[in-house]
Amino acid sequence: MVAVTDPRRAIGASIRRAGSGEYDGSMRRRLALFCAALGLLTLMAGPDALRARAAQPGTPLVYVVPVSGVIDLGLAPFLARTVREAEQAGADAVVLEINTFGGRVDAAVAMRDTLLTSPVRTIAFINQRAISAGALIAMACHTVIMVKGGTIGAAAPVTGGGTGPSQPADEKSVSYVRKEFGATAEARNRPAEVAEAMVDADVVIDGVIAEGKLLTLSTSEALDLKMAEFTADSLAAALEAAGLGGAEIRIAEQTWAETLVRFLTNPVVSSLLMTLGLLGIFVEIRTPGFALPGTIGLLSLGLFFWGHWLVQLAGWEELLLVSIGVVLLAIEVFVLPGTTVAGLAGVLALVAGLGLTLVGAGATVSVVITALGRVALSLLLAMAGALAFVRFLPRLPFGRRLVLSIGMDADEGYVSTPEHDPQWLGRLGTALSPLRPAGIADIDGARVDVVSDGAFIDAGSPIEVTRVDGNRIVVRRARSGAD
Repeated sequence: MVAVTDPRRAIGASIRRAGSGEYDGSMRRRLALFCAALGLLTLMAGPDALRARAAQPGTPLVYVVPVSGVIDLGLAPFLARTVREAEQAGADAVVLEINTFGGRVDAAVAMRDTLLTSPVRTIAFINQRAISAGALIAMACHTVIMVKGGTIGAAAPVTGGGTGPSQPADEKSVSYVRKEFGATAEARNRPAEVAEAMVDADVVIDGVIAEGKLLTLSTSEALDLKMAEFTADSLAAALEAAGLGGAEIRIAEQTWAETLVRFLTNPVVSSLLMTLGLLGIFVEIRTPGFALPGTIGLLSLGLFFWGHWLVQLAGWEELLLVSIGVVLLAIEVFVLPGTTVAGLAGVLALVAGLGLTLVGAGATVSVVITALGRVALSLLLAMAGALAFVRFLPRLPFGRRLVLSIGMDADEGYVSTPEHDPQWLGRLGTALSPLRPAGIADIDGARVDVVSDGAFIDAGSPIEVTRVDGNRIVVRRARSGAD
C-alpha cells in the first residue's frame, strides 16, 4: 500500500478516481464536510472581512449628512447615529453639507460635541451659508470647504422671534456662546478671536471688524483668515479638494422614528401638544367621568414627553413635576376649593416641569426664558379653552349627546316650591304630632309637614302658619282664642 503525502497528488488522484467511477462514498462525505466547514468559517468572518475590505486602500467611502433648514433637537441624534455607522463601516469621512440660517443653540452644541469627539474625519461643505448655529457646527469639523459666494458667521444669540421680532440676548448668554465658538475654533486650530467676533459685537480685530459690528465672512475672507481650507463648486469638487476624489458616497437618511421625533420637537408642534394635553386634563378635572378629554390630554402629553425623551431633554424629574402639578390642581378643585394655595403650587409645578423639558444642555438664559414663555402661553390657552369647553359644550348638538343635562327651568314645571304651599300662609290648624321642631299638622283637613319657629309645640296644640320658605312651612303656637 502506497501512502500519498503530497496533498496536490491526493486531490489529483481523487479527481481521477471520480472520473473513472472509483470515487467512493467516504471521500464524498469528507469533501462535503470540508465544504460545510469552509462555508461556516466564511460566514463567521464575514463582518470582519467586509470591514477590512472597506478599510483597505482603494475607493474611499464617504457618508454625507444634509444639514439644511432650521437646526433643531432632532438633528443631533441623527448626526450621532450617522457618525457611529460611518465608524463601523470603516468610512474615510463624514461630510456635512450645510445650508442653514441657524436654529437652537443647545442642538448645535450637542452636534458640536459629537463632531469634536468623532473618530472619523469630518468635513463641512458649506453649500451657500452657515449662519448662527450652522457656523458652530461647521467650525467643529476637521476640514471646512465653502462654495464660491458662501457665507459663515452672524452668530449672536437672540431671544423671541415667535410672533414678534427677535431681540438681542442678555450678556450672560452672549458670553457663553462666544466662548463656545472660541473653544471650538481652538480645538480645530482656527483663530479663536475671529470665531468670537461672529458672536460678540464688542470684539474688535484690526483690519477685519470694527467695534459694534457682528462678523460674517464670505468665502474668500474665510480662506484668508484660515476659517476655511478650500473652496469648491460642488460636492464632488469638495471631495476632490479634500483628497477623497472618486469616493463612494452614501447619503445618510433619517429613520421614520428620527423624522417623527423632529416633527414632535418642532416648537409649533410641541406647543400645540402641550396646549391640547393641558386642555384635556383641565376639562377632565372639571367634568370627571367624561373620559374623552382626559384620553386626548394624556395622549398629547405622552407624545410630547416621548419626543423630548428621545432627544434626551425629558427625564423622570420633569415627568414627576408635571404629575405633581396635575395632582395639586385636582386637590384644589375637589378637596380644598377656594384656597388657591394648591392651585398656585400646581401651576408652578406644571410650568417648571414642561419648561425644563424644552431646554437642554448648553441652553442660554434667552432659550430658558423663551421656553417658559411657551409653557405659560400654552397654560393660559388651555385654561381659557377648558372654561369655554365646559360652558358651551352642553349647548351643542354633539355635546348634548355626551353630557347629561341638569337644567330644570321653571317654564318646564321645575320650581323649588309646590304651587299649593304658599296657600297655607296665615292659615290655622292643629299639631298632629309634637313639633320639636319638625312634625305634622292638620291644616284645613290636610296633613302637612311643618316646622315650628323654634319653640316646642305639643301635639293637639293650635298652630298658625307664619311664613312659607320654599317648601318649608313654618308655624307657631296660635294665640289664645284663635280656634
